[in-house]
Amino acid sequence: MQDKLNGLEKRYGVDWREFKIGDLFEVGTGSLLDLKNLPAGNIPRVSVKTDENGIIGYFDTENIEGARHFENFISVNFFGKSFYHKKKSSLEMKVHTLKIPNHDFTKSEGMYFSALLDKQLQGFSYGNQLSSSKLKNENYKIILPTTNNEIAFDYINDFVETLEAERLATLEAERLATLEAYLKVTGLNNVVLSAEERSSLDKLRSGGSVSWKVFNLEQLFGRATRGRRLKSADRVVGNLPFVTAGEADMGISAFIGNDVQVFSENTVTIDMFGSAKYRNYKYGADDHVAVVHTEKLDKFSALFTTSTIHKSAHAGQFDYSRNFYATDADELMISLPVRTDGKIDYDFMSNLMSAMQKIVIKGVVEWADKRIELTRGAINK
Repeated sequence: MQDKLNGLEKRYGVDWREFKIGDLFEVGTGSLLDLKNLPAGNIPRVSVKTDENGIIGYFDTENIEGARHFENFISVNFFGKSFYHKKKSSLEMKVHTLKIPNHDFTKSEGMYFSALLDKQLQGFSYGNQLSSSKLKNENYKIILPTTNNEIAFDYINDFVETLEAERLATLEAERLATLEAYLKVTGLNNVVLSAEERSSLDKLRSGGSVSWKVFNLEQLFGRATRGRRLKSADRVVGNLPFVTAGEADMGISAFIGNDVQVFSENTVTIDMFGSAKYRNYKYGADDHVAVVHTEKLDKFSALFTTSTIHKSAHAGQFDYSRNFYATDADELMISLPVRTDGKIDYDFMSNLMSAMQKIVIKGVVEWADKRIELTRGAINK
């Protein structure tokens, strides 16, 4: 990376010079407005905040008397914190604007200058505020690249774009490396169907070759367990997923540290609406959740069973007026594939779900492989 930056300096014939801030920039300032009486709108209001680009809100200040608007500028608040703003904005009184006369910032230039200013203008506080007069008159300086005694704007743009491209490439490489490692560790990078998996798909596609039988859920897995109520106000922040009714985030409403019953991974939850979900992690559950104990099944058979439970329980018969409870789980009847001897065909269930997982993940693996190779090539260049 450093070789690329050194190459840029040589290409543009860069020299470095000091510039006094008050000589380089036109300095402006904002105005005092009562936020409580400002109508909502889409014009950013830049304040003395030191995060979120200093924006305190969005208002319709276009026709407000005394409002001062600026566009494509750098803001500096009285702490010396600097931000670049491309869009038209209004400013609070203790926020200053910096613009170079007869020059419009590109985004890259705005980012570059705001970073330099942010570094240079440090150490201000409520007791020692940065004023517009200090910006104009005191000897604050920044060092800039020049070519033929003029600010090297082309170099600045190329410099920032090179850094940004490198940052994005590195970020993508890190994410892809994480994905690659995850796929390998979990075995999800293996997307080649086995003979058994192909056979299970062929059976399903052929329709009549799969025999089905109805089973009672309690007879298969024992009585379902009902969770215990835990009010939101009583929940302690922790690491245990707490399952409630709902589809968002798989029904996980919080991560708690309370002393509650912990249910095993490889089990199935059914919420008050009859929605079934497979859990491959330990969790707690509230009283609107029934837990079906499928622990003894292998993962893929449990996933298959979850889908049949969901189909049976989530058919519109349960709602706010008629909740699903653990006793309903005990009475639930589900259809499962059986062998010629009438026993549940767990091998078929497991192979089918494994095949479906490979089919779904195949596109992700192929995409990841291509992106990893492209990213590696770009970084090597």
